[in-house]
Amino acid sequence: MAHNRFILNLFNKRPALFVFFFLVSFSGFPQQQSQNFLAIADSIITVNHKTYNALDYAIYKNKYDTLKMKMFLAKSLEKNYPQGEVYAYIMLGNQYRNKSLFKTSKNFLNQALIISKQKGLIEFHIVSLNMLGVVERRLDNIKSALGYHQDALKLAEQQPIKTKSLQKSIAVCHNSIGNIYLSLKQYDLALEEFNSSLEIEMATNNSLGLAINYHNIGAIYEAQNKLNAALKNYKISLQYNEKINSNVGRVICNTSIGSVYVKQNNPEAALKIIEPTIALAEKNQDQFYIAFTYITLGWAHSKLNHLELAETWLTKGLNVAIKYELKSSISSAYLHLSELNEKKNNYELALTHYKKAIELNKNILSEKNAQFVSSLRLHYETEKKNSQIQSLAIENEIVKLRLDKNNKMGLLLLSVLLLLGVALFFLYRHRELKSEKMILTLEQDMLRNQMNPHFIFNSLNSIKLYIINNEKEKAIYYLTKFSKFIRKILVASTEKQISIAEELETMSLYMNIENIRFSNHIKYTTVIDPSIDIDNVKLPSLVLQPFLENALWHGLSPKKEDKSITVHVYKSKKKFVTISISDNGIGRKASEAIKENKVLKRKSLGIEITKKRLENFSKRYTHSYTITIEDLYDNDAPSGTKVTLNIPTKAIKKLR
Repeated sequence: MAHNRFILNLFNKRPALFVFFFLVSFSGFPQQQSQNFLAIADSIITVNHKTYNALDYAIYKNKYDTLKMKMFLAKSLEKNYPQGEVYAYIMLGNQYRNKSLFKTSKNFLNQALIISKQKGLIEFHIVSLNMLGVVERRLDNIKSALGYHQDALKLAEQQPIKTKSLQKSIAVCHNSIGNIYLSLKQYDLALEEFNSSLEIEMATNNSLGLAINYHNIGAIYEAQNKLNAALKNYKISLQYNEKINSNVGRVICNTSIGSVYVKQNNPEAALKIIEPTIALAEKNQDQFYIAFTYITLGWAHSKLNHLELAETWLTKGLNVAIKYELKSSISSAYLHLSELNEKKNNYELALTHYKKAIELNKNILSEKNAQFVSSLRLHYETEKKNSQIQSLAIENEIVKLRLDKNNKMGLLLLSVLLLLGVALFFLYRHRELKSEKMILTLEQDMLRNQMNPHFIFNSLNSIKLYIINNEKEKAIYYLTKFSKFIRKILVASTEKQISIAEELETMSLYMNIENIRFSNHIKYTTVIDPSIDIDNVKLPSLVLQPFLENALWHGLSPKKEDKSITVHVYKSKKKFVTISISDNGIGRKASEAIKENKVLKRKSLGIEITKKRLENFSKRYTHSYTITIEDLYDNDAPSGTKVTLNIPTKAIKKLR
């Protein structure tokens, strides 16, 4: 104890010497182990963890080693890392508390509290308050314990974002306050607090927290003499402690289960579970639970009338409790010793022990304590409600301001949307007019292309030759065809699209007229797949003419004999009708060569116009048109050209 006072005085007066002292005190620590942990400590400090949870996870199991925590404290002081400094103080405080060295524990925890407040480390501040509350509770200092826990709860609930660490601290607050109510026999309030803590621990899946709360709920039922319910909860707690391999938890649960067995008049079962627990309790060196285990074991022996053994264990438990100022355990030991001495007919000693037990219980359960707890609870609840009312008022004001702002924003947005709508409408109309103008231009270009003066002049010239040669029937036949073709071109110029049937009829007229100039040597064939409804499938008017014209004048005109063109309508793809135009002419390469040798070169715009018309036509359909032109070969010799045009058939549904 003197050694611990020296350490704390040294730290308060000379922090630099304190660091040196710690480093020197580790000289007895195994060198390799020391070097390993120093490397870990350096790494943690370099990462500079800001939250309690992150630091706790990084330290891992090293936090249970007081020497390592002193090393970490020294390193944190050296590197000016306040989070590490506070964390080390908390862990050292907890370890000394578990050894029932409460004064030393409080000194370390108070140091953690001071630094965390100075540095604004909220999470660490809350944990420090909670741990000080636990120490005071073990000492049965009800007022200060409850004060620490309620301060911690208030501070935690004020934080806008509830981190995992804050949730854990809130659960600890409720659990500890529940234990205070339990010690004051206010069981309903205690159960309410334990259930609040249990709910948080379940949400965060914290096995240790679940173990603690189930045990505490069991303690309520045991105090109310609901022994089966108590036993059930103790066993659930033990399962969680087994899961996390907690020896402290095993000691607590086994001793509590033994206590229930004694109350159920089954002291043999109590001995069976408590006796193996003694060694585990002594190994843990937690004097609070050592006293609890000794006293419960002595009580079980007393019930079996093993009076000497009972007195030995009860006296051992009493001595530990007195040494470490464990008031509840002292009271419990005196009560059982009173019963024991009554059995031994030592009535005077029995009465003395009983009076001591009652006096201690009065101190713990004093009306003053109960009134303090009630008033503090009332004050806390009132403050909490006032805070909620104030928060609601602020929220209402904020909501009102937001509504005003939203109304203004709404009007502004509506105005912008209205202007945007008008702009979009005019833009749409502009594009629509531009598109209509382009379509009109294309149709005019198409009409000019079809009404080519050379074509009309040549056609009429051919008919004139029939008249001069007195071939009246042929002249009338071709004149009829020519007039019908001209009429169809004029009608087609007023329609954006026509059926395939009408298009094929027009092209048949065109080929009949053009064939006059080829002395009717061109064989023109149309092949239609029976599955195609040519009367209902639409395409742009006169779209096939430029391809037929190309086939005639570039593919077939240079050829001397055996001239043919085949138009084939069929279905090769889903949602398309395919039209292919095949000729057996000289091919594209030979045609290009002839064209290059001509002195006067004329650029044909018919196909380019047709592609633009097809592109515009496809906008009304789910798929676009495609055109492919391929050269045909017979034994590697050019044997013609094939144009394949895929016309889309599935129209886009218009919204009504």
